[in-house]
Amino acid sequence: MKDREIVVENLVKSYPGKVKVTAVDGVNFRVDEGKIFGFLGPNGAGKSTTIKILTTLALPTSGRALVGGFDVVNQATEVRRVAGVALQEIGIDPLMKSMELLVLQGRLFGASKSAATARAKELLELVQLSNAVNRQASTYSGGMRRRLDLAMALVHQPKILFLDEPTTGLDPISRRDVWGEVRRLNRELGITIFLTTQYLEEADELADTVAIIVAGQIAAEGSPAKLKAAMGKESINLIFDTPELAEKGRSTLEHTGDRLQLDRETVRLYLSKAAGSIPTVVTQLQNAGLAPISLTLTQPTLDDVFLQVTGQRLVATEVAQLKSTRSNRRVEVNK
Repeated sequence: MKDREIVVENLVKSYPGKVKVTAVDGVNFRVDEGKIFGFLGPNGAGKSTTIKILTTLALPTSGRALVGGFDVVNQATEVRRVAGVALQEIGIDPLMKSMELLVLQGRLFGASKSAATARAKELLELVQLSNAVNRQASTYSGGMRRRLDLAMALVHQPKILFLDEPTTGLDPISRRDVWGEVRRLNRELGITIFLTTQYLEEADELADTVAIIVAGQIAAEGSPAKLKAAMGKESINLIFDTPELAEKGRSTLEHTGDRLQLDRETVRLYLSKAAGSIPTVVTQLQNAGLAPISLTLTQPTLDDVFLQVTGQRLVATEVAQLKSTRSNRRVEVNK
């Protein structure tokens, strides 16, 4: 096994109790060295539990996970030396300054004071915090703390980097800056990156391979391009004023096209040569007394893939748990 790979085999994590909860249920995947792996799923699907196991913060119930060739259970110390971690919950002492935090992190990994200081300066420049080195972390904005947390994960120059929703809370410009740094780390330094995100655009932009986890199981896996191509059809997207009107629209168009999806106020109709079918669709709706407030024609997106697999759209502010029943079908697309 190469020292920048991640291998997960039949991974299970269950929580005992009156009702046994299985957060991760027989998960299998491999992340090849030097690749960016996007890990997606609705809230409560098992993303955070999986990444906690891979970063030695939680023990699996069964199965095996290797990070950089090291077992996450029996060789946890070695895993921590080859992997950098930036989790959702930012663990930064609010009373310390950024330079102090980074130097301390470097010293904990065995660097001399001078080497740790030089690395800290390099990272502060990298994450655009050089002008805030004399401020306590408690005075930082959410975006600034997120960038400092990323710098902390890079102190020891890891071979594998785990990023758990790294751009949450960042403005669009800062988010793009982080994307650029993720690409540079991957392409120039060969760091393997395991990325969870709430932004499908982020996964589409960065990931070589995407896996979607639903109710603790991998439901789809492949490159973003191949997953989108597997959808196979264009879609006519119809937005109505209310979910009730959208349901009436879905019922009216039930026998039109190859596949139909309802997502709150939106009806998606997938079919070949969708553009030529728009007049027919509009006529059917008019005959039923329905008038959508918007009609668009789109090519398949990663959002469409996610919606098809999970039954819901991935939205950064979404707090609802997965409502659809577990899918027993796994879609795999070779890269």
